[in-house]
Order: sequence, then structure tokens, then C-alpha cells
Amino acid sequence: MDLSDFRKEYSAKGLHREDLESDPLDQFEHWFSQAVELKLHEPNAMSLATVDESGRPLLRTVLLKYFDRDGFVFFTNYESRKAAHMAANPQVCLLFPWITLERQVIVQGHAQKITAAESLKYFTSRPRESQLGAWVSNQSSVISSRKLLMQKLSELKAKFSEGEIPLPSFWGGYRVVPETIEFWQGGPARLHDRFLYSRDEADWSIDRLSP
Repeated sequence: MDLSDFRKEYSAKGLHREDLESDPLDQFEHWFSQAVELKLHEPNAMSLATVDESGRPLLRTVLLKYFDRDGFVFFTNYESRKAAHMAANPQVCLLFPWITLERQVIVQGHAQKITAAESLKYFTSRPRESQLGAWVSNQSSVISSRKLLMQKLSELKAKFSEGEIPLPSFWGGYRVVPETIEFWQGGPARLHDRFLYSRDEADWSIDRLSP
């Protein structure tokens, strides 16, 4: 299928240096709030890129659950394929593809586990079915059928039928500590506006990149 003529011209709204916040986390919060206000579908969905021990990349979508001055936090199984990759090489990349807004945000940094207390705080806020789901899935492992998953779910529902569901020891959060954050705004004639924040010790520098 030839897609060479499949194109959309971006608006002339643009992004200007004087409109940027000095701290990229403030700029991210501003853009994220706009995405929420405009009711984008799952604005916290982000692509997470990792590499395995041989340098082969792998990309998947995960959900951002919160962010702060220290970075961007998501949750997963600590025995999953992505966890194995991050154990071998903590350098990762995140992409927020807000295509409807003609925007992208790209985060490069390193991933590190958050504390068990932080993971527990989030885990207890999840719906009960989601808590059970964390226990059921041996993420990334090969299974013979979905029936096995549903059987295990039934067993765990019975096991944890009373009281609170405990935090699995194999499940928790990672924080991606940013080293660079790029804000990309689509422009006409493919002359997009790109600004790269780079961490310089305790401060950030900002450079405009050629589209």
C-alpha cells in the first residue's frame, strides 16, 4: 500500500521560546492539563522504549500514573520483559503522542524502582479487580490459553475474598528520571517547532532544534 500521498498539513499555531516554562516539568504539566481539558483519549498513555542485553529495542504502551519533580512514574510486574530490560540497562525513552493536538513530548532518562511504600499507596487506590489482575498475570510469560488466566483469577478471588488484597512482592512502580525532555509542536510545510530541555546539574538549558 502506497501512503506517499497520505498527509495532513499542520496548523500555523507554533511554539515560541518566550512561551515556554523554565522548568520542563512545569511545561509538561501545562501541556498535559490542556490534553485533559480537551478530553483526549487516555492522555497519560505513553510509549516506553527499552533495549535488551544484546541492544535490541522494544516498544510498548504503558500508563503514566503520576509525575513530580523527580520524574514520571508507571507500574508493572517486576518479572516482566520490560523489567528485565531495565535491570540490564536502565536507560529508557518515553513518548507522549498527542497527535490530535499536533504535539509530542519525548523524555530520555533512566528508570529506577520506587519505594515499596510508594507502590503500596498506589496499589491500594486501584479497583479490587485491578489488584487481583496484578496477582494473576505472570507478565510476558508464554501461556497455553486464556482459560488458565480466568481459572487463576477465580482462585485468587476466593483466596482474597475477605479483607484487603496485599501488594504482590513482584509488582510495583518505576520512576523515569529525565535527562532530556523535548517538546514538539507541528508546523506548516513540515517546519515543526522543537525545543529540547537538557539537565545541567540542578538547572535546565533550552535549545531550539531544527525540524
